[in-house]
Amino acid sequence: MRVEQQHEVNATGLRELRQLIAAGEGLHLEFKLKATHPDKIVRELLAFANTAGGTLLVGVEDDGHIQGLKYPEEELLVIQQEARHCKPALNFAHRFISVNNKRSVLELQVPLSARRPHYYIVRGSAPACFVRSRDMSLRASREMAEIVRRAKKEKDTRFHYGEAEQKLMAYLGMNPHITLDQFRALARLSRFQASRKLILLVLARVLQILPTERGDLYLPR
Repeated sequence: MRVEQQHEVNATGLRELRQLIAAGEGLHLEFKLKATHPDKIVRELLAFANTAGGTLLVGVEDDGHIQGLKYPEEELLVIQQEARHCKPALNFAHRFISVNNKRSVLELQVPLSARRPHYYIVRGSAPACFVRSRDMSLRASREMAEIVRRAKKEKDTRFHYGEAEQKLMAYLGMNPHITLDQFRALARLSRFQASRKLILLVLARVLQILPTERGDLYLPR
């Protein structure tokens, strides 16, 4: 039997919550109505940790409407249990923000992790790395996961500017972006060679990578 909980409303916390929601979902902010599917929430948290940090609000609809949670502690518990599938372990802070005397929003704050990349590992499935791209959390490609891993090391990245790189920059001078497969065909490289060159160019800040639902796009900086 559940015990009905009283949620003492904090005017300051509620005002801060509304200001945060007003910004809308984006690179650093995600809304979830409930923790019915805790695996999806953990993937969002993992993506924040791998990319640039962020905040996830549970109890808020996609349009920003504050529904709140009747039993926020239970929602937190199932999320914490699901987060055990993350390797390395995922760290995040939480707080409950009361919206009335019966409901609260669960706020989860995730910093950019010094231990990235983090993977979501469930028995029977391959380890999955997730990253944040605009207002979406996407499964990272091998290239994106490698960039996440190596980008945390602050040092100059050296690369050879040869014929393949010249063709690449000429292509990007006439087109907004390029994919790995397009670069492979353009420069007549193996997948490994093309992948390595693109990773180095992103790490050297010559290119930027934009994960999308259809694959990574590489753009000039």
